[in-house]
Amino acid sequence: MVPLTVAAWVVLEIWLLTLVADAFGGLTVLLLLLAGLVLGAYVVKRAGRRAWQGLTENLQRGSAPGAPPAEGSRASGNTLPMLGGLLLMTPGLVSDAAGLLCLFPPTRALLRRSAERSLSRRMSAAGRGGIGEAFQQARIHRPDGKVVQGEVIHRDGEDGHGEDGDGDGKSGRGGEPPLPR
Repeated sequence: MVPLTVAAWVVLEIWLLTLVADAFGGLTVLLLLLAGLVLGAYVVKRAGRRAWQGLTENLQRGSAPGAPPAEGSRASGNTLPMLGGLLLMTPGLVSDAAGLLCLFPPTRALLRRSAERSLSRRMSAAGRGGIGEAFQQARIHRPDGKVVQGEVIHRDGEDGHGEDGDGDGKSGRGGEPPLPR
C-alpha cells in the first residue's frame, strides 16, 4: 500500500506543478521550488540548532541525553518543525502545504496532540510487555506457513561467528560447511 500511496503522491505533485506552470509560467514554478528549498533548509537548520542546544542543556543539568527537555526550554518540540522543513525542501506544492502546516503554531499544536493520542493508543494496544517479552515471543516463519520455535545453543568456546568473528562460518565450526543464508 505504501508504494502505491507514494506513486499517487508523486503523480499529484507533478500534475499540480504542471497546472501552476500553465497558469503562471515555468519561471514561477522554479521560483516556488527554490523558495521552498531555501525556507526548508533554514527551518531544518534552526530546528537542528535548537535540538543541539537542548542536548547541551540536558548534559549540563546532568540528565540523560534522551530525557525530555525541561518545560519552557527553547529546545522542546523540534520534531514537527524539522518535519515541516523537510517537507518544504521536498519539491512539490502538496508537500509545501503540509510543511507549512507543521510550522504554524496553531496547526502544529493540533498535529502534536493528535500524534500523541495516536501513539498512546497504539502503545496501549501493543500490550504491557517490554522489548524483552517481544523478543521472547519472536518466531521464525517458514515459507510453507509453519512456525518453528527454537533456541540457539553455543558450544563451549564458540560464539557462532567463527574464530575470526566475521560470521562466514569457515572457521571455528570443526570443518563443517557454512550454513546457508
